[in-house]
Amino acid sequence: MLFNSIDFAVFLPIVFLLYWFVLPRRTWQNALLLVASYVFYGWWDWKFLILIFLSTVLDYGVGVALSRTEDNVRRKLLLGVSLLFNLGSLGFFKYYNFFSENFARAFSFLGLAFSPAVLNIVLPVGISFYTFQTLSYSIDVYKRELEPTESFVEFAAFVSFFPQLVAGPIERASNLLPQFQKDRTFDRERAVDGLRQILWGLFKKIVIADNCAEYVNSVYGNYTNQPGSALAIAAILFAFQIYGDFSGYSDIAIGTSRLFGFGLMRNFANPYFSRSIPEFWRRWHISLSTWFRDYVYIPLGGSRRGLARTAVNTLILFLVSGFWHGANWTFIAWGALNAFYMVPSLMGRRVPVKRNEAVVATLRDLPAILRTFLLTVLGWILFRSDHLSDAFAYIGRIFSPSLFTMPLLPERTIYTLGLILLLVVIEWRGRTKAHPLEGAGFHWPWPARWSLYYSLVLVIYFFSGRSQQFIYFQF
Repeated sequence: MLFNSIDFAVFLPIVFLLYWFVLPRRTWQNALLLVASYVFYGWWDWKFLILIFLSTVLDYGVGVALSRTEDNVRRKLLLGVSLLFNLGSLGFFKYYNFFSENFARAFSFLGLAFSPAVLNIVLPVGISFYTFQTLSYSIDVYKRELEPTESFVEFAAFVSFFPQLVAGPIERASNLLPQFQKDRTFDRERAVDGLRQILWGLFKKIVIADNCAEYVNSVYGNYTNQPGSALAIAAILFAFQIYGDFSGYSDIAIGTSRLFGFGLMRNFANPYFSRSIPEFWRRWHISLSTWFRDYVYIPLGGSRRGLARTAVNTLILFLVSGFWHGANWTFIAWGALNAFYMVPSLMGRRVPVKRNEAVVATLRDLPAILRTFLLTVLGWILFRSDHLSDAFAYIGRIFSPSLFTMPLLPERTIYTLGLILLLVVIEWRGRTKAHPLEGAGFHWPWPARWSLYYSLVLVIYFFSGRSQQFIYFQF
């Protein structure tokens, strides 16, 4: 079920009313959220439910078993079972064809015939997200950093919590699971702010991302016949498409969670206002970046074992992160490029963002912001292209004399650029808040406040783009 669908517009109020006004007890509320989450997820294909149910049963059992043994060998074995099942499922559905095709090419290069079977399977929606969420539970319980739950309903509701099930934020069990174990009371102010965040998320997805997608798809699908100027504009528009699409989803997810009394971690913190690449990665897809930091980078030694080891660990971190996004060399190259971007801060042993972390960017930082943005746009070309050869050809055409020709922009693209400017201005003004509409008009007279909300609704209605699937659903 999509957040920007009529189905969800009917589904959400029904669950909300049942949750607060029919089932006031926590145990029943958790059971309702579990059922609602399975309905939400099964709306795509009920067969997807089998895998998430098996993952839930296994990790719940592993958690309980870990709590009942002190034997180190047995504990490692239990953790291994969880890792094998979850990473095995992810590898089978997401990476089997990639490896089989590349093995076949490698054998062919050596003059050997090798034709492995290619599977015609559909990637379960959100498998990369809930797999990492359940893995964090097993690892934290194994490390004795989290007490396992004895309630299967609580654990199953945590794994399948519908607001963030298919595209995050990837929640840590230590943050989300305890919220299922506490009584929740309705907080009107929190719910209203959640609705404002949902509204802002819908604006970013329906107005910004979907409108950008139309021009981006047309240019990337026919880039060999486009001038460099059109390719450059499409590359910039894709940067805003993926931001509006993914951060918009996160805003809707976080806002929806707040309607039910839950708090999810922030996933985006104005990444395009970053003054350096390290700062960008502190602000982009925060839940995944911190997951890899805690479960990959730090166990590898982090930055505690010298410059060379730090560089290797950084490279591994970004390659794994790129591969997580998809079974394609373009994602791996995107990860490698971002690792390369980190070299100056590693060599200088300076982390310029630390100085600025508590301070938001100002207009004096504009040159650094633009430089960082253009570097990310270059990376997004790798991310968006179907093949590496396409990406290199695309970049080559941008840096050709045709870059200085006037592109023919559709009228829709011109007003999309105006809407992007509106997005940037509003997010700049609200860059110190959790989301730009936080507290917006809360103390205004109600006519002014409701005028603001209805104005945004009208913008969404009149300037909506052609509906596009959320980009991160494919991951």
